[in-house]
Amino acid sequence: MMERDAAIDALGALAHPGRIEAFRLLVRAGPEGMAQGEAARVLGVAVSTLSTNLGILAGAGLVRARREGRSVIYTAAYERMRDLLGFLMEDCCAGRPEICGSMTPPSGADCCVLAPVS
Repeated sequence: MMERDAAIDALGALAHPGRIEAFRLLVRAGPEGMAQGEAARVLGVAVSTLSTNLGILAGAGLVRARREGRSVIYTAAYERMRDLLGFLMEDCCAGRPEICGSMTPPSGADCCVLAPVS
């Protein structure tokens, strides 16, 4: 179970346009992740800018990095994402599910189907 301060750190890390886009890209990339340079190309940002954003996300536990040869591969920390979502939904609707309605992704998309990364 995620503690309040950890949730605040994670939400703070995501509270930036570049960081949330980088995180969403890594979520779509799946467990294989994506090389930092490729992610920068897809997002249309400088590698140094992306590096700073990924460092903040990593500090909040939302992404992980691993080295493969000369590349640094970043992946979303799915368990941390689930913990954050669980924290946010912990007291959902005060026990009255009719308040929240259907909590599905937009247009009913399956949240576990990974969209291709371009």
